[in-house]
Amino acid sequence: MRAKTGISIASICAVFLILCAGPGLRAQPTPASAPPQPAAATQQDSSNDLFIAIGKTVLVDFAWPIARVSIGQAEVAEVHATGPSEIIVNGKAAGETSLIVWDTHGGRQFYNVTVRASSTAEVGALEALRRELRTELPGEAIKVSTDNGIIFLRGTVKDLGESARAVKIASVAGKVVNLLNVEVPASDPQIMLKVRFASLDRNKATSLGINLFDLGLGNAVGGVSTGQFSPPSIGNSAGSSGVTGTAASAALSNQGNIFAFLPGLNVGATITALQTKGLVEVLAEPNIVATNGKEASFLAGGEYPYPVANGTGGQTTISISFKEYGVRLNFIPTITPRGSIRLQVAPEVSSLDFSNAVEVSGFNVPAITSRKVNTEVELQDGQSFVIGGLLDNRETESLMKIPFLGDIPILGKLFQSMTRNRTNTELIVIVTPEIVAPIQAGAPVPELKYPKKFLPPNSGVPLNNPDAKSAANTPPPAPPVIPVEKLIESMKPEQPLVIEGATGGFGAASAGTSSTSSAPAPAPQ
Repeated sequence: MRAKTGISIASICAVFLILCAGPGLRAQPTPASAPPQPAAATQQDSSNDLFIAIGKTVLVDFAWPIARVSIGQAEVAEVHATGPSEIIVNGKAAGETSLIVWDTHGGRQFYNVTVRASSTAEVGALEALRRELRTELPGEAIKVSTDNGIIFLRGTVKDLGESARAVKIASVAGKVVNLLNVEVPASDPQIMLKVRFASLDRNKATSLGINLFDLGLGNAVGGVSTGQFSPPSIGNSAGSSGVTGTAASAALSNQGNIFAFLPGLNVGATITALQTKGLVEVLAEPNIVATNGKEASFLAGGEYPYPVANGTGGQTTISISFKEYGVRLNFIPTITPRGSIRLQVAPEVSSLDFSNAVEVSGFNVPAITSRKVNTEVELQDGQSFVIGGLLDNRETESLMKIPFLGDIPILGKLFQSMTRNRTNTELIVIVTPEIVAPIQAGAPVPELKYPKKFLPPNSGVPLNNPDAKSAANTPPPAPPVIPVEKLIESMKPEQPLVIEGATGGFGAASAGTSSTSSAPAPAPQ
């Protein structure tokens, strides 16, 4: 009994001590977790993004109570705190802004807020855009979609004009990305220009004059001349000028076309009585083909050399340059929306004129007689225009006489000289544009009729053998449609041909017709 009682008393004492120590342990404060430290200063936005539609609301929860909120643009979105740890963000207008939230423990969170148009508004705007495209471009399969405010155009249209029009219509609703395809257009039309130069130059000249000289008749030596036609040079037998001595002589530099001398009387005369007529006819018909909107040039003639002075280091050197002459044609045809052909055309016919040549450093440099037109006209296919015409009639008369003696009736004609020149020039330039098609493959081509046959080739292999077609050298057929940007790239003009000595192009000269005779600027002697 005692043993049981002892154990019971000991157990009771142990329980009592434990019960007494328990309240003491609970009273001691348990070490609480350290409060969160304030976050370091944020230098840039976090990756938190909020997307809201106009008129919609987003609820945002936080782990800690909120101390303060701030939004960048109140006209884009507004924010309200609905509880200690939650806020709501309302979308007001399309745009972007920033939201910053501070909590009671010193932490901060950043949000990128994007407010988009409501789906109803987007659908309505897209439907209105589709309706406008169907109205302005009927029959074109154009698909319209939008993403993040960017409008995408897809489908196929007939030409670049309709593509540009679709982009212009869609650009009213926002930024446009053109992904349209366009049908491959047919080849540009080819335009042949026929130009006819018809020129007629006629001239008539009359010359009449007399030179009288005496080599000893009546013990007198001398001569009478108007000076228009070179008179004889009279001297003595020694060859010096003067009248001393009985053996006088006459040196003739121009005896005219009638010369008479009477040895018994020692008198003579040189008479110039000429009547000349000249006729020059020019007919040139250059034809040349060009693509719509592209320049073409044609020259049938040549180039003549002329000296040019160059000064280097105080010394003058002579170099040779070349000047073109002949039948030249430059033109640019353009087909207008009316179906007519607008032409910038500059035809020219020039020839060498040795009658007005100059001599430079021992070189005989001819002048150039040219007739040219530079103008712009508009014609229908096959119509003709006279773009240049010239009627030029000139008469020049020169009369020289010895005073008093030339006024004597009848006998005064012996002391007169006369030259009369008459010129008549007629020029006409006619242009005719035609839209033409190429000669089909295998069809006969125009050939010249040569009086004699050429020598046969040394080889029996036909000269056109490299042109044989095969699957390897036959280009693939053109695709039905290509992207717009590829078609625009293919339509860029090629690099122009660089032709040495060519003088093509159109200047700022006014339209008109000219007939001139000019020589290059001579080099200094």
